[in-house]
Amino acid sequence: MYQKLSNTISVLREQQNISEERKAVLQPLIDYIQQKATLNLPININFICTHNSRRSHLSQVWAQVAASYYEISNVVCYSGGTEETALFPKVAETFTNQGLEVLKLSSDPNPIYAIKFDENSLPIFGFSKKYDASFNPSSSFAAVMTCSQADGGCPFIAGAEKRIPITFEDPKISDNTPEQTKVYAERSLQIASEMFFVFSQIKK
Repeated sequence: MYQKLSNTISVLREQQNISEERKAVLQPLIDYIQQKATLNLPININFICTHNSRRSHLSQVWAQVAASYYEISNVVCYSGGTEETALFPKVAETFTNQGLEVLKLSSDPNPIYAIKFDENSLPIFGFSKKYDASFNPSSSFAAVMTCSQADGGCPFIAGAEKRIPITFEDPKISDNTPEQTKVYAERSLQIASEMFFVFSQIKK
C-alpha cells in the first residue's frame, strides 16, 4: 500500500476505540463475511445511502482497503443510492489527504474517479449510481445501509441476501463551514476504523 495510506492505517489501528454498542451493530456484517469466507464464496457488499455521494463511498473504499490489508480474498465492495447524484468532491479530497491516489477520469456532472490504495491494485471506481444499477451486483450480496434515510425509505433491496443497517452521521452537516475538512476527515477515519475492525475479525 502507499506509504501515506499505511501511516493513516497505523494511526487508526493504534487509536481504534469502538464501543461495545457499535461492535454489536457491526457483528451481522462480520457474520456475513465469515460465512462466505469459510465456504470460499464470493463476498459482494453493496453500501447504500440516499445520494451515493458521501458515506456510501467512504464505506465502500475503506471496506475494500481493509479486505486487502487483512488478505481476505474474494471481496468486492460496491456502493449505490436510492437516487443518483455525484460523488461529493470533498470525499475525493479526503481520500487523497489520507493516502489514497484519486484520479478523476471524467468531468461530467457525475464524474468517475479511479481510487487506488496500492500501485499494483485494481482501482476502485467511484461514481454515483442507484443501488440497483447494472454496475452493481443483482444477487448474492449484502446490502449495508449507511444512512437512516435510505434504510427507512428503502425497505426492500432486490437480490440482497442480507440487509444490514450500519448508519453514520452525514458529514454534509459541515458543508460551507470552517469545520468541513475536519469533519470529513473524522467521519472517514471513523468509517475506516470500523471497516478495519470488521475485517480483523474474519478467520481465514
